[in-house]
Amino acid sequence: MKSIDKADIAGLAASFQGQLIQPDDPKYDDVRQIWNGHIQRRPALIARCSGVADVIAAVRFGREHELTPSVRGGGHAVAGHAMCDDGLVIDLSMMTGSRVDPVAQTIQLEGGCLNAHLDRESQAFGLAATGGIVSHTGVAGLTLGGGIGHLMRKFGLSIDALRSCDVVTAQGDFVVASEQDNPDLFWGLRGGGGNFGIVTNFTFELHPLGPSLLAGMVAWPMADAPLVLRFLREFVADAPDEIGIMANLRLAPPLPLIPAELHGKPIVALVATYAGPVDEGEAILRPIRQIATPAVNAIVPKPYVTHQKMFDAALPHGRHYYWKSHKLGPLTGEIIDVLVEHCEQITSPMSTVPIFSFGGAVARVPDDATAFPYRDAAHDINIVASWLPENIGDAERHIEWVRKFFGALEPHSRGVYVNFTSDDAADRVRAAYSDQQWRRLTALKAKYDPTNFFRMNANIPPHES
Repeated sequence: MKSIDKADIAGLAASFQGQLIQPDDPKYDDVRQIWNGHIQRRPALIARCSGVADVIAAVRFGREHELTPSVRGGGHAVAGHAMCDDGLVIDLSMMTGSRVDPVAQTIQLEGGCLNAHLDRESQAFGLAATGGIVSHTGVAGLTLGGGIGHLMRKFGLSIDALRSCDVVTAQGDFVVASEQDNPDLFWGLRGGGGNFGIVTNFTFELHPLGPSLLAGMVAWPMADAPLVLRFLREFVADAPDEIGIMANLRLAPPLPLIPAELHGKPIVALVATYAGPVDEGEAILRPIRQIATPAVNAIVPKPYVTHQKMFDAALPHGRHYYWKSHKLGPLTGEIIDVLVEHCEQITSPMSTVPIFSFGGAVARVPDDATAFPYRDAAHDINIVASWLPENIGDAERHIEWVRKFFGALEPHSRGVYVNFTSDDAADRVRAAYSDQQWRRLTALKAKYDPTNFFRMNANIPPHES
């Protein structure tokens, strides 16, 4: 393992207000853990920043000592970009300050905030913005890649609500990015990932919502999957913006609301969110409850913050994960056949296949307005394998299930959501963008990070390739 001279670290510590964690620190092994337990990397130094000054100091230290940096916000990227081997982790996880302006209907969030911070603080004022579907996902990584979630058909992607960013550049300079200040950088931050700098503060526009809405899950045995998925295809094509809907295919977990005879068996579910009045939603969502005979019918009025946590228990920290993803068009009969065939071959009771539905406000933003492409896609499928750390010997079997499933869908692919790239990021990131966006992004990288200092990410090179 690479070591850093103690005198150099002492020099950094003299002006650093956060924590500097080295491999001999008793906290080191705990601090280097991220959401995906399958990723076990050993950095030379973890700089846990307390504020912007610490971030600037860490970036300049990394450059001076030629350390490969990685940037940790929520630490939720499945590829483990938050951690590096033998380099410098610039860790923002202690930076979780927030402020809502209920008059302007905006929220400011520091770079270490999680979706739970966004939801809790904004809902205190009856406001919301699109966040992810797991409350312990980091706001920074989610947003910089685009930001999909239950509310996106109503309010757009997370980036569509973004109004400004405070950024520390690869040179260790502080800049503001917005439509008025450094608009080229602001364009790239909305979908280009962490390639152009470290965002220490986000400002989002908020919208009235909640505190309760009509939402939840309806589920059926896998035998009904063709019928359910055909319904989803037709339903979402004409659905009002207020409807957020996703499918989820997996083995039924042993939960009380699921009939015991289905436990461990393949099921298909639809998760619906109605971002409007509850009584209005009851009528609009009623057709979902009338597909065949549901085994689970759990669409109910509930607090929005509760709904945002419904998948938390299924995707905990420390478990091992591996996934691959495609954007898709409408769910044709051929796609549905592939989905059913491979979900019936699922190798782990913890694996899951969410299928997100676009349209609505997402599709109405022009592709060239942000660095998030292919807004006309109908769906995004994420094939997620998950297993326990003690079953590491089964890892290859689960990974192979993902790869075969992914390969079977490849003829239908419409690119990839950059946040859902995995170990394939180096090869697939190009497919995440249109030709025009790629040219613009590589030019932007050459301007703001010409040496590719920030390269532990879904990397965009500082040149055309």
